[in-house]
Amino acid sequence: MSDSGAPSPTGRAPDAVSPATTPLPGRHRVEHIMGTAIGLDVRDESFAPASLEAAFEYLRAVDERFSTYKSTSEVSRLMRGELGVPDCSPELLEVLDLCEQVRVRSEGYFDIRAHRADGLPDPTGLVKGWALDNAAGILEAAGARNYCINGGGDIVTRGEAAPGQAWRVGIRHPVMTDKLATVLAVRDGAVATSGAYERGDHVRDPFTGRAPGAVLSVTVVGPSLTFADAYATAAFAMGPTRLTWVASLADYEGASITADPDGSNGRLTWTPGFERWFADPHPAVLQR
Repeated sequence: MSDSGAPSPTGRAPDAVSPATTPLPGRHRVEHIMGTAIGLDVRDESFAPASLEAAFEYLRAVDERFSTYKSTSEVSRLMRGELGVPDCSPELLEVLDLCEQVRVRSEGYFDIRAHRADGLPDPTGLVKGWALDNAAGILEAAGARNYCINGGGDIVTRGEAAPGQAWRVGIRHPVMTDKLATVLAVRDGAVATSGAYERGDHVRDPFTGRAPGAVLSVTVVGPSLTFADAYATAAFAMGPTRLTWVASLADYEGASITADPDGSNGRLTWTPGFERWFADPHPAVLQR
């Protein structure tokens, strides 16, 4: 349910992982799966290209099981009430358990049942981050140590893009779509952004049913994309208390771009620990 585009460090193309300035070893591949472009970029010279296929094969299988757009998927059957929770596969039960953990931690702001009149679970908001984390495990089992996975702007990084160079992840400005709000330097972390600027008001406060006001996007950085993505969605739904809540989460930090009454729509605010992720001095116009 994250809405960032692809990450970028240069400002040439919003939200794209930094291109190398010189040719680098490794393997790079992009496929359209789970309704988005998923790119695997492994910078280890000895990494076998065949190992990328194992990760993509896994992601295709996740799409078959969890897609709400495939009528035969397990999740579709669950959402139609044809399958009871006790009869779900171990993979779906794991996802449902993770969703419940986030619901409790977010005090109900991430609730996979709240937006459905029938109250049946729709775990879509957590599946992609969980799947990309698992794909990262497949790459590591095959020997990858320096890689980036980009799933429609949800990012998992490990190691470095090049010796001494962190992976640079650009956060797209939600109003000025040709600009970046800021650039992050990330090693061994995950980045997820939730906002209303690509899919409209699809994230709503589960208690009021209304889209949150005064915020255009929320970015969360931490060790797990499974949780970073779900936390970003929950924080976006919270409105004014979003960053106070993110700051209370162990090992996670957040930033948001506000929708200001004067129409400037450009203030970047962040939790105290988020500063360590900034790759460059942030623009003076975006201030805490």
